[in-house]
Amino acid sequence: MSSQTILIVDDEPANLALMQTILADSYRLVFARNGAETLAAVTKHQPDLVLLDVGLPDINGYDLCRKIKQLDTAQGLQVIFVTSFADSAHEEAGFEAGGADYISKPVLPQIVRARVSAHLSMVRATVLEQSYRDAILMLGQAGHYNDTDTGAHIWRMAAYARLLAQACGWDAERCTQLELAAPMHDTGKIGIPQDILRKPAPLDAQEWVIMKTHPQIGWDILQMSAAPVFTLAAEVALHHHEKWDGSGYPGGLKGDAIPQAARIVALADVFDALSMKRPYKEPWPSAKIRDYIQASAGAHFEPALVHIFGDIQPQFLDIQALWSKVESRQPLRSPPNSDRPGRH
Repeated sequence: MSSQTILIVDDEPANLALMQTILADSYRLVFARNGAETLAAVTKHQPDLVLLDVGLPDINGYDLCRKIKQLDTAQGLQVIFVTSFADSAHEEAGFEAGGADYISKPVLPQIVRARVSAHLSMVRATVLEQSYRDAILMLGQAGHYNDTDTGAHIWRMAAYARLLAQACGWDAERCTQLELAAPMHDTGKIGIPQDILRKPAPLDAQEWVIMKTHPQIGWDILQMSAAPVFTLAAEVALHHHEKWDGSGYPGGLKGDAIPQAARIVALADVFDALSMKRPYKEPWPSAKIRDYIQASAGAHFEPALVHIFGDIQPQFLDIQALWSKVESRQPLRSPPNSDRPGRH
């Protein structure tokens, strides 16, 4: 039997008994006969799905659906109407109230089981997607845990990376994966001592050796998952400090040997770092950043990517302005990049 819970709402005992016969072998069932019992059951049992009759004695099902949705702060609870009102007007009212589906009475067992299974699969998919996003959030923050600054660097930079990927012709799904992967680029800094990350003076030679291990550490952590977003994040973590002319690290890769995702994230990362106010510097004007990045074409950055950046820099500035508004309304705990000049 599944651990998922279904709340069945109907004022007719025969209908409740029928649904029990259809679903009891597969799911945990909870029952309610009116609106008050329904809202109490939602609060107490936190069901994964509600099968809701429309014609209840104390409230119509559409209004009750809206109240259920108000209780569902996680916005993952789905409601399927089960009713004898089968005309298109009632179906439309059900969807407007927030229902996910509509089953007409008299019900057919195979239809009920199929619809319930399909919608609970969507619930599981939503929970899994949120778990991915939570893991990404935690890994992104963990990589910057010892930074001296706070802000939205990694999330803003991810938006820049997505914009660049779109301009490079990536499809929508892969652009989304890169936007999710980019915040994890410095996950490996988890393994770098705090006194190195926070050192106010230039690193000495031995400290540099340690600092340059963070891409490999990031790879070692992220490659443990076979999920596409973490596979991409591992690739970016390992290669985001490589340079087009081969002078980067850890592999000294040159040109097209550097994965395109890492080349994109590297440019987005530098743009955001230069545009930020830091304790040791003021933010650079956009024209100065553009000139710096263009001067780095063929050395740090891929020339073709720099050309694309020049074409879409106004859109970078739009993203920057949007994030500034977000931060001004509610400061974020998402820490910014700690890569100071000489700390890459």
